Amino acid sequence: MPSLPATATAVPTPVERQSVLRTLRSPKLLGVEVLGGLVVALALIPEAIAFSIIAGVDPRVGLFSAFTMAVTIAVVGGRPAMISAATGAVALVIAPLVASHGVHYLVAAILLAGVFQVLLAVLGVAKLMRFIPRQVMVGFVNALAILVFIAQMPELMGVPWLVYPLLGLALLIVFGLPKITTKVPAPLVAIVVLTLVTVFSAIAVPTVGDKGELPSSLPELFFPQIPLTFETFQVIAPYALAVAFVGLLESLMTAKLVDDVTDTGSSKTREAWGQGVANLVTGFFGGMGGCAMIGQTMINVKASGARTRISTFLAGVFLLVLVVVFGDVVALIPMVALVAVMIFVSWATFDWHSIRPSTLRRMPKSETSVMLITVVATVSSHNLAVGVGAGVLTAMVLFARRVAHFVTVKRTVDAAGETATYTVNGELFFASSNDLYTQFQYALDPENVVIDMHASHLWDVSTLAALDAITAKYEAGGKRVEIAGLNEASAAMRERLAGHLG
Repeated sequence: MPSLPATATAVPTPVERQSVLRTLRSPKLLGVEVLGGLVVALALIPEAIAFSIIAGVDPRVGLFSAFTMAVTIAVVGGRPAMISAATGAVALVIAPLVASHGVHYLVAAILLAGVFQVLLAVLGVAKLMRFIPRQVMVGFVNALAILVFIAQMPELMGVPWLVYPLLGLALLIVFGLPKITTKVPAPLVAIVVLTLVTVFSAIAVPTVGDKGELPSSLPELFFPQIPLTFETFQVIAPYALAVAFVGLLESLMTAKLVDDVTDTGSSKTREAWGQGVANLVTGFFGGMGGCAMIGQTMINVKASGARTRISTFLAGVFLLVLVVVFGDVVALIPMVALVAVMIFVSWATFDWHSIRPSTLRRMPKSETSVMLITVVATVSSHNLAVGVGAGVLTAMVLFARRVAHFVTVKRTVDAAGETATYTVNGELFFASSNDLYTQFQYALDPENVVIDMHASHLWDVSTLAALDAITAKYEAGGKRVEIAGLNEASAAMRERLAGHLG
């Protein structure tokens, strides 16, 4: 993963878990959390509005969703300092439902998605993270960095020419200020400076206010008015299940990334059911649901140096205060300032080490292929589930292919020429056992054949079926076969299933 920017004494030493209580007792640490939450809140506003437009709902729905998701996950989530809010992944999933059935069905789907996520957490879905290879994780990170960067491009097209020098100034601040001081987050400085420049110079550039109307009141409880029938369930269930899976995948992958960045662990099971609880709360306030946000999370933990739940909680609180109380001021923030912050996040998130020539020379081509396929699939589909699924599938196929070639069969015949012994070495499963049948000299072997399995292990019924076929072939020729050396697990499986596979 890319190295962290220096954060002076405000960031705890590696492997040290910074507690909320310790942070509250330290003005310096608390200042980092407060400023981090403020920067994240400012970055959340245009994102939430944009995702609302994608989903086909009022911008206020996305903003209130960001508030409820962030505040709830700060309390119930398993990964401190991670930001959850309304996201593009969820917006893309639920957009067709909004178009066909309206907001009430959307809210019902989000509530059901929350229930699904809690159930999946109880069933141990977080444990599936162990099956995601490192190169898929690297591809996931790189793809997200690319998507974050691509998402900023529309804000730089068809705009007044003054946007570009302002972008240069903002990038100079976010990249250069950390080399001078880390006491104030560089993204916050960039936002303040560009806002002051555009306001006092009367420069007409796109602003946050141009994205949509900001709310002027607090969110209220909302109960969807839909018929409680099986037909309704059939309509919302597919969308709810998709939201649940996409949300959990993005959240758990982001949590693992933050674990690596901060050198601390987190409870993936708690994070999984915490996401469900957050979506339930969001649904009851009429929100569009969401999950972890990689960009805002990296702003929080990398650019700002935050490490606790305080920053996540304050991000939600600041967001609500900014849009409800200071909406007129927030509307003046130039979009180019937020674009610069997200470009910095994209650069800091990308794992540059993974594409260095020295790394690519040392890395097996199969591992590089897994990373590249994950990146290409994610970027081309704009769907994290598709990208990670493609990466994991590729890794599985390449692993199976590699392991299949490790199995060897060695034939020896005793001095009297009465017994042929075949020694099988390697792990036998569907990929490696398919050609096992062809490794024996059925016609040339004497009447007694011993298949020595002491250096192998049977993993599935494909191998048992292959052994059954080999035994049947020899017996059809009037020869006796003995399978010896099976370990306890392999012997038990063969005793239970041999001869019953058809």
